Amino acid sequence: MKTITPDMEYLSTRQSAKVLQVSLGTVQKMVELGELIAWKTRGGHRRILASSLDQQLQRRKRAMRQKTTQNCIALGIFRRAENSQELLESTQDWQLKVEMEVAMDSLEGLMKAVAIAPDLIFLDALIPPVEQVHLIHYLSKNKDTQRIPILVDEGFIKLHPGVVSLVDENSSRATLSESIKKELENGLIELNPHIVGYPATNPEQDPSWSYRSRHELLEPIFVEALARKCL
Repeated sequence: MKTITPDMEYLSTRQSAKVLQVSLGTVQKMVELGELIAWKTRGGHRRILASSLDQQLQRRKRAMRQKTTQNCIALGIFRRAENSQELLESTQDWQLKVEMEVAMDSLEGLMKAVAIAPDLIFLDALIPPVEQVHLIHYLSKNKDTQRIPILVDEGFIKLHPGVVSLVDENSSRATLSESIKKELENGLIELNPHIVGYPATNPEQDPSWSYRSRHELLEPIFVEALARKCL
């Protein structure tokens, strides 16, 4: 099998077929479907971006890993390291076995989501609402992540219709494009079948309620989210 080296920016169709161990026709089909990024030279020869080939190889590795394990591969996007640690510790007691990747900011989270294509994505309640809207927007648009269930704080789901007015009042600090505002109006969140709410705060303000105890309620919600992945 041919390997991709850092100095190889693009490969021919034939070289790409050797890397992926598929036929030339399969490579051409993958280009047509947008699974590989390619262009044509002036002479009409197709050139395929090496990084897109590498991404395809990584997807294969993930698929093989998911076929050989009963584990749930999750990505958690957090604002505080202690919150991520609490969730990781909570999952140790679950019957559902969870392999949790962690990101500590939105950009890292988006990059990891595309790179590892997890079974589900958990957005911590402490992520600012506007930032959560942007995350959901980009995750829902990217072909590699658009069918991945996203766990979101129930309080955010109730709040999000007011996010636009909140942004308008603080326009110097955060902005939403007109297209995202339109997506919100058209049900980006409440009509999205891949959005799964989880309880982040206790509506009764029970003093015994804690971040840790809330995590103990998450296992059935993770299971529900995994079922949404088939939608």
